[in-house]
Order: sequence, then structure tokens, then C-alpha cells
Amino acid sequence: MGLDAVCLAALCHELREVVAGGRVDKIYQPARDEVVLAVRGAENVRLLLSASPNHPRAQITALTRENPDKPPMFCMLLRKHLSGARILGIEQPVLERLLEFRMEATNELGDRVERRLILEVMGRSANLVLLDETGRIVDCLRRVEGDLATGKRQVLPGLFYHLPEPRFGVPPLLERELRFQGVTGDLQERVRALFASVSAGEYIPYMLLRDGKPVDFSCMPILQYGPETELKKYDTFATLLDDFYETREQTERIRQRGQDLIKTVTAARDRTARKLGNQQRELTTATDRESKRVYGDLITAQIYRMERGMQFLRTENFYDPISAEVEIPLDPLLSPQQNAAKYYKDYNKAKTAERVLKEQIAKGESELAYLNSVLEQIPFAEGERDLQELRQELAETGYLRRQSKGKQRQKPVAGQPMEFRSSGGLAILVGKNNSQNDRLTTKIAEKADLWFHTQKIHGSHVILRLNGAQPDAQSMTEAAILAAYYSQGREGNRVAVDYTPVKFIKKPSGAKPGMVVYTTYQTAYVQPDGDLVKKLRCH
Repeated sequence: MGLDAVCLAALCHELREVVAGGRVDKIYQPARDEVVLAVRGAENVRLLLSASPNHPRAQITALTRENPDKPPMFCMLLRKHLSGARILGIEQPVLERLLEFRMEATNELGDRVERRLILEVMGRSANLVLLDETGRIVDCLRRVEGDLATGKRQVLPGLFYHLPEPRFGVPPLLERELRFQGVTGDLQERVRALFASVSAGEYIPYMLLRDGKPVDFSCMPILQYGPETELKKYDTFATLLDDFYETREQTERIRQRGQDLIKTVTAARDRTARKLGNQQRELTTATDRESKRVYGDLITAQIYRMERGMQFLRTENFYDPISAEVEIPLDPLLSPQQNAAKYYKDYNKAKTAERVLKEQIAKGESELAYLNSVLEQIPFAEGERDLQELRQELAETGYLRRQSKGKQRQKPVAGQPMEFRSSGGLAILVGKNNSQNDRLTTKIAEKADLWFHTQKIHGSHVILRLNGAQPDAQSMTEAAILAAYYSQGREGNRVAVDYTPVKFIKKPSGAKPGMVVYTTYQTAYVQPDGDLVKKLRCH
């Protein structure tokens, strides 16, 4: 659900209590439509201002976001005008999806000036606009040319900023709730009263869950969906929105930025699967070759009564227990001796083909497993650096074209594995892709550390660092849960996870990245737990 005006009022109240009076220390723009302000005050917090069409909002966030190597122009503009600015207040026009951040900044001459940052939380029309002390637009995330025919307002640098057309709008979720209760006549007064109470801080953040997955949120209990929808209470909207949007935003970000990877790997996987299917059919034919040798023997045994030009030979099969009669097709253009030689040649050819096909099928199955593992790991990428590492890996394995020598090649990327801390205080490292899995298992981990991986399904390599200590049962269980969570079995209830000391893990010569073998191991059965993963993660 989009953020409605009533929930936005609750957010505004929460933000005032945390950031009002604080100073803007640093400014980042991790995505095209997201700006993060690091605010120093009674407590140091990160204020996220999102003008995303799908999930616009303002919130305090605890999640870290990867920033681009070169800040965008709008980010540089904000740094110029708002670095060191003090947040004077945060306002919301009544029942409008809009927040106004009033700030006191210092201009180039050292004079104190007022700046306003307007966040319009209006779905596809969401925008972030910077105003000077006169109310003129300095710049905005999305420039709107306007349309005289439709009356669409212009949002361009140099123009005076005008609020959107004032309308009394009832939040969709609230409207459904009131209509459900049969309230129609005094709806407007009820909404205004609710808005006033929420603005005064009389609200409780609720997450709506269905089958354990977040589907909506509100600042009041929503009971109209029945017992299949669970209400989860939160202390703050900051934690609620982090939980609600974390997975959605990461999935969307990876889908947008990693679309080229997904397309390339999917095409390679499908091509490999088709080739493997053809080879397996050829192997079935090659395996059924014994009849060719038998035909050659029968022709040789009956050659004394055969003549050139015969189209078939009907004779008893002395290899059959009951000596059943068999009809052998012949090439009339060949002599009997040549027909026998042809069957022997086809037999030997099929025998050689079986050996070669088995080798090719083994390579094809290994290649298919590798490509499937890459597809499983793309969603684990946490930013552009991880995606770049995947591109680098695919270029090294020949699935992506390397950059030409005439162009300046990018420096090799070596991302860091995810780090967790067990309840027993032991470090747990989790690889996000095959390259990281390789480094983690063969270079970073010590021989005595414990290695975890899901049994017979794709997943990340997980290392429980021991540093000479003995592992406690809880830490081992948590490491196994992490291995299950970062695998194909994430949605399972009872996932088999193999674990063994790193010294028993071997990487075959010439194997694809992330591919290892092991024979000595034990198996644990665990249930993936997303809440535990968040709790153990080191940020």
C-alpha cells in the first residue's frame, strides 16, 4: 500500500521528536530517487527521503545502503546548500501527502539563510524539491515541464514552488475501514479527528502479515481482513518500514540493475539444458548398440548363402535362447562382406560415442549446476559492487564478453562476504557469490574452522570461525540456519545442512568457482529463520 496522509502524519510526529534541532552532517544519494541525510543531534541517525514511485516515504533507517563511487549531481547540489544545516522543523499540510523540512543553512558568503526541502509522497508523482529563502525552486529530483491543457503544474529550477492542488482525500485503507463500519455522513469529520489525534502522537504502528509475510502497514489496528491476517505491533515506524521495505527494495534494485546478468545467465542455462537433453538422447541410442554387433555376426555366419543386391536377411538368431528368427536390413548396393563390416563399424562408433557422451554429459551437468547456482546468488547481491563481482566472474568463465583492449578496463572487484556474530560470540562468514565462496573456503578460512553448506542444493558457503576455540552447540546451529537461509531451501521447513572442518573440503582442478567436494561430514536439519539472520548480522 502507498503511504497515506494519516500514516504520514504519524511519521511526521516521529521524525520531529528525533531529528528536529539536529544538524545535517553528511548527505548521500544511494539510488536515483533516494537521499540519505546523516543527522547529528541528541542521537546520530540516518534520515531516508525516498521519492520512489513504488514506495515513497520519509523515515529514520538503520539499514546501510551502498553509495555510488561518484555522487550524482543532485546529491552534490544538496551538499552545497544543506551541509551543516540545522533542521528547524517538519510540517505537513493537513491531509496532504507532503512533508516540508525547514532548515537553517549557511550560504557562500557565510550568511545564515533558510532552505526548505519538500518531499512529495504522491506515488508516481513523488518528488524531492529544494527551495531557497524566497520560495524558488533550486532543483528537484524530477523536473516536470507541466501541461497547460491539463493544468499540470510545473516543477522546474527558477520557478516559484506551488503546493499541489488542495484536495480533501481519504486514505484508501481508512476509507475501506469506515465504509465497512457503515459510516458515510460524517466521514470527513471523523477523518479530520483521526488526523489530529495521529498528529498529536496518538498512534501505534502495525504491520499486517499474511502467511508470515508483510502485506501492509498502518498507524491503527486493521481488523477487516479476518483471522488470516496477523497484526504485528511495532514501537516505531522506523523499524516497521525497515522491515517492510528491506526485502522489496533489494529485490527491485537487483532486478533493475542485474537484469543483464539474469538475462545472460538464463539464456546460457537454457542453452546448456537443451544441449544436455540432446546428448542424453544420443547416449540412449548409443547404449542400445549390441544389436549391431549381433547383426554383423549373423551376416558373417550366413555369408555363404547371401548375394549382392539383397535388401534383408532372414535367419535364426543363435544368440537368442529360443533361436527366434530375425530380419536384418541390408544395403543392396553393398556386398555381404561390406554389410557386415558396416554393422561392426556402427557398433564401434556407438561404443566410442558412449564414452565421449558420458564425458560431455558430466561436463554439461556441472555447467548447468554452476549456472543455476549463479541465478540463485543474484538475489543475494546487496549492491552494485556485488553485481560487478558477478559480472567479473561470468567474464572469467566465458559467459560474458570481456571488455576490449582498446577500452579502459575496470579494476578487479573483490567484495567482502557477509559477517554475522553468533550468540556464543563466534564470527560467521557467508559468501554472496561463487567468487566469494571460493575465497572464503580456500583462502580466508583456517583448516580448523567449520564449513557449512546445504545438502545437494545450491547455497552459500558458510564458515564458523573458531580461532582455536571449541564451537558451542548454539553457534553451530546458528551457522547451519544461515546456510539454510542463504540457499535454495530458504522457504523450507526442514533443510539438510552438511558441516565439516575446512581441512576436508577440496576444490577439484579446473572446477568452476564455488564448486568443491567433500566426503567426511555430518548433517544437521534446521529451519531457516529470517528474524535470527537480522539479529546476528554485523552492520
